[in-house]
Amino acid sequence: MAERNAGQTTVEFALAFAGMVLPITLALIFTSQLLWVWHSVNDFTRQGASYATTHCWESSAGNVVDFMRSNLPPMVGRDQFLSGPVQINVTYYSRDPDSGQLTPFTCDGDCSTNCIPDTVRVSVTGFEYRTFVTSLGLPPVPIPDFQTSLPMESAGCDPEQGTCLP
Repeated sequence: MAERNAGQTTVEFALAFAGMVLPITLALIFTSQLLWVWHSVNDFTRQGASYATTHCWESSAGNVVDFMRSNLPPMVGRDQFLSGPVQINVTYYSRDPDSGQLTPFTCDGDCSTNCIPDTVRVSVTGFEYRTFVTSLGLPPVPIPDFQTSLPMESAGCDPEQGTCLP
């Protein structure tokens, strides 16, 4: 009689484990990893905007994009920033003195103290959270676009020498 109860207990445990414990554990891991990636991309966007406020304006914003790609946080899906669908957009704005509205910044010259925008916006778009669920046939989870706007600080300019640092 004791052997039959032991076998029944083993079968019940296997069913409970496969039906409840394992899915709950995987869901917890999936959700935790998703929140970690969400926070990493959000912080990464803020770091890029902070860099842009203290470095020289370039019309292509290549210096900011290169900085961001070379300082990716250790996270799931970082390859999407290097060769995938993720876009890093950097937009500079100047404040219209008449209306106070922000307008896209333009400057005829190169990096100099005469060519400093008022605000910068950095956005990250197109990131998808892909993990083991995609191998199960489920679609990847699209992460919403992140954007951060900050007022320009020094813009990498040295007012004494009248030049900007890259």
